[in-house]
Amino acid sequence: MSEHYFSAEPTSASRPRSFTLSVGGIDVRFDSDSGVFSADRVDRGSRVLIETLLSFRDWNGVRTLDMGCGYGAVGVTLAKAGASVVMCDVNERALALCRGNAALNGVSAECVRSDAGEGIEGGFDAVVTNPPIRAGKKTVHAFFENAFALLNRGGGLFVVIRRQQGAESAEKRIRELFGGCETLEREAGYRVLYSVKG
Repeated sequence: MSEHYFSAEPTSASRPRSFTLSVGGIDVRFDSDSGVFSADRVDRGSRVLIETLLSFRDWNGVRTLDMGCGYGAVGVTLAKAGASVVMCDVNERALALCRGNAALNGVSAECVRSDAGEGIEGGFDAVVTNPPIRAGKKTVHAFFENAFALLNRGGGLFVVIRRQQGAESAEKRIRELFGGCETLEREAGYRVLYSVKG
């Protein structure tokens, strides 16, 4: 069976690399490695999500869960913008990088091993995610369902997804859960979806 970035314990040989993301007036440095999603650079979808998030609101003090965080591209950037961030993933290598990247950028963030937010205490003002599409619809929809459970009333779910990789199905499930869904951004085939828990 081939290994995926959502494997719990990647067996691919370590091949460390580093890069910088500059977005919304914030410079963020990342260490990365093989066996994690988009190991060579912050992927386009995550970048679109980050840009949208930073222009959407002031994140200072916002209790935020980055669900399926990888090495921390979204969560670490939001922490630099002032958010109180918890990041979760099933991939142990990604979580180790996530912790290191928080320290590298001088921010405090909690990094937790969790499958789609399972076992995490709720009370979040925002859940942000670039869900693992290749893990299948059942897993992706579990992200949305658990996000709904973990959010405070009035809290928002922010999802980036490619139109050709199930955006319509994702939006349908989110509408069923939240009662509504707004598209905040469309860029290069990606959509940033936003829903508020009533």
